[in-house]
Amino acid sequence: MNHILNIIVVGATGKMGQTLIQEIHHDNQTKLVGALDHEKANHLGEDAGYFCGIKTGIVIQPKFDAISEKADILIDFTRPEASNNYIDLCQKNKINYVLGTTGFSEAEKDNIASVAKNIAICFAPNMSIGINLLLSLVESATATMHEDFDIEIIESHHKDKVDAPSGTALSLGESVAKSSGRSLKEHGTLKRTGIMPPRKRNEIGFSVIRGGDIVGDHTVLYAGDGERIELTHKASNRKTFAKGALRAAKFLADKTNGLFDMQDVLGLKQ
Repeated sequence: MNHILNIIVVGATGKMGQTLIQEIHHDNQTKLVGALDHEKANHLGEDAGYFCGIKTGIVIQPKFDAISEKADILIDFTRPEASNNYIDLCQKNKINYVLGTTGFSEAEKDNIASVAKNIAICFAPNMSIGINLLLSLVESATATMHEDFDIEIIESHHKDKVDAPSGTALSLGESVAKSSGRSLKEHGTLKRTGIMPPRKRNEIGFSVIRGGDIVGDHTVLYAGDGERIELTHKASNRKTFAKGALRAAKFLADKTNGLFDMQDVLGLKQ
């Protein structure tokens, strides 16, 4: 990358948005040119670094059009209802898109893939370098152990997270399914309640925890007769996701179109 990347952050008043703004401010290869949030957000009109004690010279605002011509990349960790609008605006204005939002429907995912024919998109439910290494480790471990071990996925997040299981947990489930010749749609068990039949041999189970300020913990548990193996990633703050998002933005810098994920960004695709 030979030039400074001009970046718009959406959801600028949220915790993830503020972490992104802080990381962009301290990265000499990136520049914040826009900070957006919805019209009812608190602190519209404030400097984008308001919450983290820095001066960016960029005002938080709800209007996309006024800043779109300055931008190379838009980074989005909001919600599907907002992201569906931003992706259309990015396509219209030829702005590449780093998308960390989770909870999309299959139809919405199809639309993301369609838009990627016209702009470059990095779409990943978790931008952490560590979690994406975990995805690769899970594929290898599952290929070896799926015949003899029951496989469960446990995820924990803060009390305000609205989708469950998390997008990352579902990605781990897809890695398990891929490496064991299963279908997550057919073999995934997303909830258990009441009187349950014995666990099916090919089942991929999910457990969800919501509480406090947990940033994000994910474990893939391989339970066999007489032994258990656990592969775990724990995020202690949001900087790991922000650093991954900036790495994805730099990866897209020379791309004109295409749909990518963090496995592409990190060179982990086999």
